[in-house]
Amino acid sequence: MSRGRIVRWMLEELGVEYRTVVQEYGGSMKSAEYLAINPMGKVPALQHRGLVVTEAAAICAYLADAFPQAGLAPALDDPLRGTYLRWLFFAAGPVEAAVSARAMGLLAPAEKAGMVGYGSYEHTVDALEQAAASTSPWLLGERFSAADVYVGGQVDFGLGFKSIPERPAFTAWAERLRARPAYQRAQALDNALMPARG
Repeated sequence: MSRGRIVRWMLEELGVEYRTVVQEYGGSMKSAEYLAINPMGKVPALQHRGLVVTEAAAICAYLADAFPQAGLAPALDDPLRGTYLRWLFFAAGPVEAAVSARAMGLLAPAEKAGMVGYGSYEHTVDALEQAAASTSPWLLGERFSAADVYVGGQVDFGLGFKSIPERPAFTAWAERLRARPAYQRAQALDNALMPARG
């Protein structure tokens, strides 16, 4: 039950071979060996071609560019590249911060909303809803991308844990995402790890 699920899904969307190393919370995630990979002692972390990439959004963006044949990222000269990056960074910044702050009861008071990147939880969720409420199935219209994996993964997770409200735009998007074969494969692989972790 970590952000690593998003990366697993991304890898399944790419259809490439990969190896998974499961880290234990508070155990191997804090070992010297793993801290050499990610000094934050958190997952996910990707090792590819001698590089280490951390942060789920960065990993999704990296993988989409590293495997362009999968078509999960607009090219640098594609006008959709801006929209793609916008939603990846919006979810990694304001959405993540607002949802986490709300879950911990640490939202900025209204008079200090301008000091935080998310402004308010309500404004952040409303902006996310506008993106999800489009008449197109995906964030880039008819084109599924790594932004749908990352942003949609956050929405899907948030719906499950009630940290994102059940609004029609979110639930419809989550249903489309859950119908993807790569999503289903990733979920099955991750769910199979759960009993072993206790």
